Amino acid sequence: MDALPPPDALTGLERRVAWELETLAYPARPWVRKLAHPDGPVLDVLVVGGGQCGLATAFALQRARIDNIAVLEAAAPGQAGVWTNFARMHTLRTPKHVTGPELGVPSLSVRAWYEARFGAAAWSALHKIGREDWHDYLAWLQRVLALPVRHGWRVTGIAPEGEGLLAVQAEAADGARQRLLARQVVLATGLDGNGGWQVPAMIAAALPASHYAHTAQAIDFARLAGKRVAVLGAGASAFDNAAMALEAGAARVDLLARRPVLPAVNPNRWMEFFGFLHHFTDLPDPQKWRFMQTLFALNQPPPQETFSRCAAQDRFFLHLGAPLDGVAMQGDMVALHTPRAVLAADFLIVGTGLVVDLALRPELAAVAPHVALWRDRFAPAAQDAGLGAYPYLTDSFAFTERRPGAAPWLARLRSSSFAAMPSTASSAGISTLRPTVERIVRGIARDLFRDQAEADHAALLAYGEKELVDTTLASDRTG
Repeated sequence: MDALPPPDALTGLERRVAWELETLAYPARPWVRKLAHPDGPVLDVLVVGGGQCGLATAFALQRARIDNIAVLEAAAPGQAGVWTNFARMHTLRTPKHVTGPELGVPSLSVRAWYEARFGAAAWSALHKIGREDWHDYLAWLQRVLALPVRHGWRVTGIAPEGEGLLAVQAEAADGARQRLLARQVVLATGLDGNGGWQVPAMIAAALPASHYAHTAQAIDFARLAGKRVAVLGAGASAFDNAAMALEAGAARVDLLARRPVLPAVNPNRWMEFFGFLHHFTDLPDPQKWRFMQTLFALNQPPPQETFSRCAAQDRFFLHLGAPLDGVAMQGDMVALHTPRAVLAADFLIVGTGLVVDLALRPELAAVAPHVALWRDRFAPAAQDAGLGAYPYLTDSFAFTERRPGAAPWLARLRSSSFAAMPSTASSAGISTLRPTVERIVRGIARDLFRDQAEADHAALLAYGEKELVDTTLASDRTG
C-alpha cells in the first residue's frame, strides 16, 4: 500500500488549484455593467443556499466573470449542514467517481482532495464516499475558492422591484433583517426547495408531536433505545433511519411498505450518461413527460449497503404490501393499522418523502400564484395530481408565467430542487449537479448580456485601444 500523504499534501493541492484556475482564466476581465439604484447596491446574482449546488453555482458564476454576487446560507459558520444533520446514510448513494462541484477542474475534484488527505491507496480501497467526508470536501471548496457566502441568513420573501430587479428579504437568527436587490436570483435550496417534507395528514392529526418525526427532522435516536420503533416508507431514507434506530439499541423496528416487492433496479444509475443529463431539457414536452412518468413509476430501491445495515439485525422486521390504513394513540402506544395486522410502536418515523407545492415555502409565498406548473402548460399533466404540480421551468431553470405577460420578472428567478425533474431531469442531486449549474449560469450570462447589449455596442463604437502602434517599414517607404 502507498504511504499516507505528506502533511503538506493538501497545501500542495491548493497551490495546484490556484495554478490551474490561473491557467484557465481566459477571458479574464469582468464584463457585467454595474447597476445603480437609489435604495443601495444591486447584486448581479444572489444565490440562496450554500450547499453543494449553491457553492457550485457561485464558482461557475466567478468562472464566467460575473463577480458581483453573494450566497446566503441559513446555517451559521461551522453549523452542521444536511450531510451531518438529517442525512443518515454512512456513504453517498452515488458512485465514488461522481463529479460535479469542481466543474471540470481536476485539482478541485473530490478524488484529488481525498487523496491529498488520506492517500491514493485509501481512495483505491474506498467503495463509496462517506457523507461526512463529502461535507468536509464541500467546506474545503468554499474555503479554497473564497466563495462569497454570508452565513446565518434565511430568505423569507422574494418580490419584483421596479424594472428588472428582484427584492429579497432575509432574516438572521437574532431577528436582524436585511433587504437585498439583485438582477438575478438562484434558489439552490435543496431537494425540498419547491415544497416541503410530507407527513400524511392522518398521522399529524392522530399523533402528538412527541410520538413521530419525519426522516428530515432532528431525531434523538438515543431516546429510542429499548423502544419499539415503526418506520413508514420503503425509500433509502426510511431504511437509513431504521438502521439508525437499530444501531441506537431499539428493541424492535418494523418497516412498513406499500409495495408488495421492493424495487431492485435504480433508474437514476441509468440516467447517468451525457446525452440524458445535458440534453433532456431539449426534448419536446411529450417525450419529457413519458420519461418522467416511467422514472417515477420505477422508483428507487434502498442502496444495498443501507438495506444490509437493517437486514443484519434480528430486531428488524420488513412488512411489504402493508399500506397504512389508519393510525391512533392507544394509551402511550402508537397503533398502526395495515391490511395484514395492527402493529404497536412507541415511536413512528415517517419516510414518505416530499410534496411539491411552492406555497409551502415562505420565500415563495408571493411568487407561487404567478408560476406556471406542468398542468398549466401540458394537457396530459392535468391528469397527474403529483407530477402535474411540478413547476414548468425553462432550459436554464427559470420559472415561467402562469398567465403570459403577468409576471415577466419570473424569468430572473431560477430554482434548483427535486421539482426541476420533469422540466430538466435535474434531481438536485450530485450526479445532475454539473449540467444543472452550467445551464443556470449560461442562462444568467445570456440575460445579463442581453440587458446591456446596446451599451456594449456603444462601447464598441468608442473603443480605441491600439494594437498596431508602429508602422515603420524597413525601407522607410510606403506606397
